[in-house]
Amino acid sequence: MKLISWNVNGLRAAVKHDFVATFNQLNADFFCLQETKLQAGQIDLDLPGYHQYWNYAEKKGYSGTAIFTKTKPLSVTYGMGIDEYDTEGRLITLEYPAFYLVTSYTPNSGQQLKRLDFRSGWDNAFKNYLGQLAAKKGVMVCGDLNVAHEKIDLKNPQSNHHAAGFTDQERHQFTKLLASGFTDTFRHFYPDETEQYSWWSYRFGARDRNAGWRIDYFLASNGLIDQLQDAKIHSDIFGSDHCPVELDISL
Repeated sequence: MKLISWNVNGLRAAVKHDFVATFNQLNADFFCLQETKLQAGQIDLDLPGYHQYWNYAEKKGYSGTAIFTKTKPLSVTYGMGIDEYDTEGRLITLEYPAFYLVTSYTPNSGQQLKRLDFRSGWDNAFKNYLGQLAAKKGVMVCGDLNVAHEKIDLKNPQSNHHAAGFTDQERHQFTKLLASGFTDTFRHFYPDETEQYSWWSYRFGARDRNAGWRIDYFLASNGLIDQLQDAKIHSDIFGSDHCPVELDISL
């Protein structure tokens, strides 16, 4: 089973840059999007064979997530059930008989870390939410989690130490999430692989120089480890400042 996650940084723009061709080429069983920047009715994607689930932010042109799946779920949940965190369209959960699939667009702490407190609250609530799901069955989590966990996960750790996405607080909270019973699937297969990134700033030719960050993930609850087959970063695919990431799993 193949799963893809991609922060498209505006789906309407991505569609103009061959999104549908890439979607068809990847041919995933589940295709999860973050930062769709859409409201209901602003796009009509013809994706034969897929069920479509969308979570829109209340603020126009902001945030938003989607999941396209070949298999209809038992249930769909939008958000975590916490008003403070559920207005920005950041979370979708699909339930299947053997597992949950969650896609998340984790809040960015912002310039001067103005949203760090909000982000910290999200991280705590998110860990608790995933823990509740994992107590019932296996969980796969994907998305732009807006944190580079270790120094190996970004090109310039020293100069970015205290920058949004690489503060000690954000990294520690990600460590706590993993310690609660989740595995970073890419590092499971490639623990020492360097210069593997999923996001590059549009500034200063960062992508040409591969001066990036790995902030897009597939996590799996530890009970699924034996079923993991591979994890990939499709750095050769353009159309956004992020590239798609992939999980292959036998379920």
